[in-house]
Amino acid sequence: MTPVTPKSDDLEFLLRRIIREEAGVTPAVPDERWRGGTLVLRPGGAGGPEKSWPIETFFHKIVMVRNRLRTFEQQVNASELPVDVKVKLQGYVSGCYGSLTSFNVLFADESGQIKGGGSQDG
Repeated sequence: MTPVTPKSDDLEFLLRRIIREEAGVTPAVPDERWRGGTLVLRPGGAGGPEKSWPIETFFHKIVMVRNRLRTFEQQVNASELPVDVKVKLQGYVSGCYGSLTSFNVLFADESGQIKGGGSQDG
């Protein structure tokens, strides 16, 4: 195994940053007011115990879905699919983005939020 040196760490860091940027994966952090919080689901009826998770875990899952949608959107746009198929798939992607905008309250930075219109490039 190759020893990790400051130079190899720099290269790894640079490669990871390039991959993230090319894939449309941007860093995101939860808003300060949610850090350390808990997401709790309580059954409406008399059945079963409540379920809880750290908000950071839930936030991470939302960010992963957002990033995968961005990657999927890029793949659709770069594909050689017929235009009508691309438009149909883009409609589904836009609908998913729109559904996820409810979770924007969790984001610390507006630039990391999920936009309802589809493309994250503007």
